[in-house]
Amino acid sequence: MRRRALIASLPLLGLPLARAQAFPTKPVRLVVPFAPAGIADILGRIVAEPLAQAWGQQVVVENKAGASGHIGAQQVAQAPGDGHTLGVGTIGIHAAYASYRKLAYNPAAELQPVTILAEAANVVLVPAGSPYKTFADFLADARANPGKIAYGSAGPGSSIHMVTALFELMSGVRLTHVPYKGSGPALIDLIGGQIQVMFENIGSGMVHIQSGKLRPLAVTGAKREPTLPDVPTVAEAGVPGYAATSWWTVFAPRSVPAPLVEKIQQDVRRVLTSAAVQARLDQNGVRAVANSPGDAAAFFASETIKWNRVIEAAKLQLD
Repeated sequence: MRRRALIASLPLLGLPLARAQAFPTKPVRLVVPFAPAGIADILGRIVAEPLAQAWGQQVVVENKAGASGHIGAQQVAQAPGDGHTLGVGTIGIHAAYASYRKLAYNPAAELQPVTILAEAANVVLVPAGSPYKTFADFLADARANPGKIAYGSAGPGSSIHMVTALFELMSGVRLTHVPYKGSGPALIDLIGGQIQVMFENIGSGMVHIQSGKLRPLAVTGAKREPTLPDVPTVAEAGVPGYAATSWWTVFAPRSVPAPLVEKIQQDVRRVLTSAAVQARLDQNGVRAVANSPGDAAAFFASETIKWNRVIEAAKLQLD
């Protein structure tokens, strides 16, 4: 019955059934609004190749970094509503944008979710040569020396920034924030010792953990991670009650009709649930979600309330 109702609604929405079935009719742009090598970029490339195979069209990943993802997200918002321009989103784009008070677009009004791709805990990382051997070492120094320790993020308002700001609020410590245009360049500086710590996404941090360049001190989730079973949670290691995760989306301009958004979501879901993609997600320490556009929108609403409280309490004003 639901499928019949959907088909019947297509002409009324100005999207002929043949057009929905034919999508895509040309290469699809998948805008990753961060620098290469971060987890948003990794996830975008993981899904791009199988989507291209399924659609019979190229899926071109474009990195458009700046303003914690909002430069690239605004480009998606302004794209034609034919589904051929999509984006990879984060907490900063969908739920923590209140930290930017002068954005040139309205993320809530001009973007719509296709699906939540995946979620994961973050991992607290320090350079291999750091004096911090445990999370307790780091926490003690941070409390004793407010503002002494510099941490990197993928940009102001990014998920890495927000989970670190939540840690500061709950622990009572004060760190110095050094924003970058993505996790990739921040990780390079962390390895080089220009910054002292990152609450990084597990997926982009794991390669450096495995190479021995970075040391994991704790994970930010409510429980330990299977990929790092010997690494305690932040709550276990000294900040009771702390828990935070990052999540990533596929999003579209608001002007894309709902039936086409649903078709794209179903195609992305098939890709995410394939054995090959699941294996790559596991390697990067992330869990597929692949929920409906409606469920994703409801999640955005609850997360916006949560992170707005952090933004208000931490007085995070980024422009």
